[in-house]
Amino acid sequence: MSKLDELIEDALKHENRTLSGYTKEPGYFTQAKGLFRGPLGWVIWLVYLMQILAFLGGVYAFWQMLIVPESVMAVRWGVGTILLFLTTLSGKSFMGSHMEANRILREMKRLELRLSLMETTKTDNKAE
Repeated sequence: MSKLDELIEDALKHENRTLSGYTKEPGYFTQAKGLFRGPLGWVIWLVYLMQILAFLGGVYAFWQMLIVPESVMAVRWGVGTILLFLTTLSGKSFMGSHMEANRILREMKRLELRLSLMETTKTDNKAE
């Protein structure tokens, strides 16, 4: 590597350290709580409520499946159990996709910040 390449690499390392101080990746629970805010917060609350109700209904249907004496009724309760637990699972995947979309948006904002800092640095260097 040439001396110029080493200088560029050192400058980028310093810039990355500076940017990482401004834009730290939030933890999982912070990201999950962030879903409930913003313009789609009410949708997430609705999906979360639906998940809780479907899970409780699934537990009740599973219990009924275990205690019912007839086979046909046990199968009916079992199908209901499966459908309610699948509803819970689809709600989780919906919320997970929104969390991933928020992570991508956060990375795009970091990239925009990096580009704007690079532009500012270039204009400062030209002014000198």
